[in-house]
Amino acid sequence: MSIVRSEPWSLLSRLNRDLEGFAASSGAAVAYIPPVDVREEAEVYRLEADLPGVAPTDIEITAEKGLLTIRGERKREQREQNASYERIERVEGSFTRRFALPENVQADAIRARFNHGVLEVTIPKQPKVAATRVTVEAA
Repeated sequence: MSIVRSEPWSLLSRLNRDLEGFAASSGAAVAYIPPVDVREEAEVYRLEADLPGVAPTDIEITAEKGLLTIRGERKREQREQNASYERIERVEGSFTRRFALPENVQADAIRARFNHGVLEVTIPKQPKVAATRVTVEAA
């Protein structure tokens, strides 16, 4: 028996993307929001963001007050002046994504790697400390 993953909101998401594309073709500005996957592993939290066309030097990652912030900019590529376009769907512009960090992370040990347009952020967990039993002394 196979398990099928149901995504009831996928139709609305697709409609939203199509409407954003329509707005962009009419001259309105559309925000660039990169898709991000977040998963928990035994020792780390791993975040992967698709950032095609973004240079690693245009990405800034900060961890402060329980928030991980990824900022960047996808710059417009040079287009020929005499070329005519029917439709332009690739969006450029700056973006910001924020994620709440759990209390059990080592914020000072966060690492980021950029490979083939995918940003991978590794957030190590704090080692688990065993509970210590305290004996009560009689007065």
